[in-house]
Amino acid sequence: MKKVVGFGEIMLRMSPAGYYKFSQVDEFKVNYTGAEANVCVALSATGMTAEYVTKVPDNDIARCAIATMRKFGVGVRHVVYGGDRLGSYYLERGASQRPSKVIYDRKYSSISMAKREEFDWETILEGVDAFHFTGITVALGENLPGICLDACKVAKKKGVQVFCDLNYRKNLWTPEQAQHIMPEIVANVDVLVGNEEDAEKVLGVKAANSDVAKGELDRESYVDVARQLSEKYGLKTVAFTLRTSISASDNNWAGIIYADKNAYFSKKYKMHIVDRVGGGDSFAAGLIYAICNGYDHQKTINFAVAASCLKHSIELDFNLSTVSEIEALMGGDGSGRVQR
Repeated sequence: MKKVVGFGEIMLRMSPAGYYKFSQVDEFKVNYTGAEANVCVALSATGMTAEYVTKVPDNDIARCAIATMRKFGVGVRHVVYGGDRLGSYYLERGASQRPSKVIYDRKYSSISMAKREEFDWETILEGVDAFHFTGITVALGENLPGICLDACKVAKKKGVQVFCDLNYRKNLWTPEQAQHIMPEIVANVDVLVGNEEDAEKVLGVKAANSDVAKGELDRESYVDVARQLSEKYGLKTVAFTLRTSISASDNNWAGIIYADKNAYFSKKYKMHIVDRVGGGDSFAAGLIYAICNGYDHQKTINFAVAASCLKHSIELDFNLSTVSEIEALMGGDGSGRVQR
């Protein structure tokens, strides 16, 4: 069975029920999440062995977060305990023309204060097939770029495939900061994941003739962006999500993978969204599953996009779709008819 390790921050998510605004409620629904945690849970749902690495405070709330990972079959034996805070965020879900809102409260969280010597990557990555992290994790604290780079270098030495989702977050750092730090890290990556904003903000490469805010997208420009990134950083594979937003409730969804000097596009799905948070993470998880299991390039992008499409129909951040459910959608069964 293939094994993947994810490294990042697990957080407390607090959100009003349904589509209420913050100002309308006096209680929040609580669950635990984080970009790499989402990937690990999604991979566990497909039958892969997933191990999650993070640092959390030694208190009851953090133990609830770690117990959530165990609940979904994710290993946590390399979690580091220490520090004072578990990061959190507040989510107000949008609908129709009203956008969703996210407010972070993660400054001085345990992982943001982590030190390089706290993670024994030689041990953590032994017998592992894939290592996954995101640009979010790199941006969390002054030691995180070095920690992620350490992990990438050990992974490369051990023959572990390195997956990185750029995941630019303007609330964590500026494009100038990202472009100063990320190139060295990306040079140690095998598979790079992102979208049109990530490529521009993190690595300074823009897709021409596209404007995501206006719902405009030129597919061929993404081929050029992927080619540039592949050649500049020596990447085996570059994969982008292609989202056009009709509204907060309805999006068109597709993807592109660039590998072996060729581009492959998925079919396009018209989605009515239940919860879009974690959509990109489910795409990354789909890529990891497909690549680790030897899918060809076309099947890989089809699988990743179908997996992520299903995630948009699932409440909260985790994609709990099985391989058979993903393959059914890939095969054209998108009717949503009741299964009896």
